[in-house]
Amino acid sequence: MAKDRIDRNALAEKLWGAAVSEQDPLKAIAEHVAQFLMEADVEAKVGAKPHERSEERTTYRNGYRERRWDTRLGSLRLSVPKVREGGYVPIFLERRRRSEQALISVVQEAVVHGVSTRKVEAVLEAFGVESMSAGQVSQLCAELDQKVEEFRKRPLGEFRYVWLDALYEKVREDHRVESMAVLVATGVNGEGRREVLGLEVATGESTESWEEFLKGLVNRGLRGVRLAISDAHKGLKAAIRKLLGAEWQRCKVHFFRNVLGQVPKRSQAEVSEAMKAVFVQRDEESAKAKAEEVLKRFRRRFPKAMEVFEQGSEDVLSYLHYPASHRVRISSTNPLERLNLEIRRRTRVVGIFPNRGAYLRLVGMILLEQNEDWITDKLYLSFEPEAQEEQVAAVLPMAAGK
Repeated sequence: MAKDRIDRNALAEKLWGAAVSEQDPLKAIAEHVAQFLMEADVEAKVGAKPHERSEERTTYRNGYRERRWDTRLGSLRLSVPKVREGGYVPIFLERRRRSEQALISVVQEAVVHGVSTRKVEAVLEAFGVESMSAGQVSQLCAELDQKVEEFRKRPLGEFRYVWLDALYEKVREDHRVESMAVLVATGVNGEGRREVLGLEVATGESTESWEEFLKGLVNRGLRGVRLAISDAHKGLKAAIRKLLGAEWQRCKVHFFRNVLGQVPKRSQAEVSEAMKAVFVQRDEESAKAKAEEVLKRFRRRFPKAMEVFEQGSEDVLSYLHYPASHRVRISSTNPLERLNLEIRRRTRVVGIFPNRGAYLRLVGMILLEQNEDWITDKLYLSFEPEAQEEQVAAVLPMAAGK
């Protein structure tokens, strides 16, 4: 057998001896194989075996350095050879090699699903990865920031309907814990598929924060919005009118809550049933007629509730200007509320976010995943071009305030 050939029997005997003498045979074998590969690699780099005189020598060995290698088998202990000139880093220890993407993805997936960094550390220990600190976990997740940023800055196009809402979480800022909002926009494109349009962390739902958020969507190419659905937040309503020029639909569910909040509990069921009759009408004229009946019936008994009802009834019926097949889904922010519930289910584990970046990272990855599901799922709404154009022609002057 030539000198440069491996003695398979000798190698097998060595690996077998390592396997039977250790508690974790696979880890022991992996350590010996990795050590063998590094020795062979350094020998080729140096141009000579240890203590060998050779005219082909290019540099000299300079001892070893201990290195921990976190792998899918657990943490391996390696003695990495050092050389005097040029340095040496084995290819499988280079930062974030593909061979270890599985481990990184486990950490990332755990954080995206709302597992705190401390709990991730405990999970990794169960995998055999030793003493990975919370800081190291956060460092591994840093590349998620780039994915979220690319998602948030991607170009947009035409979206017929847009839903807008905000949810709040506790975030540390300037050594204080504050309640911060994440502004979220979703929409339905011309094909009838849903997408997450954008998200932004803000200190609150002021007119300025909503305007800045919507301005960012428009700058990314958002156009063709015909109906914007949200709650009755004044700042948001003003921003929609100013930047989108779209008709506004007040969320039907929020409207119900606002009205019933002014009604004694014993009478809420009665008023709720009467209000429901307004929203089952097939056209705006019939709905307004039913609304008048509700006002006449309850104005004396519940004046405050009927004042809220009368002031909001015009905006809450905007959905009737659009195709009947779309009305259930565009009459409220329920589609976005369901998404918010999923976000809260994940963020509940975290409790208090260490900073805005961590808050944005987690929510951004949840929304990115949801967006990928939506664009590959079945159509959310079906558009019939002829009928749709007739409906839009009737409401465009109203949307423009003419």
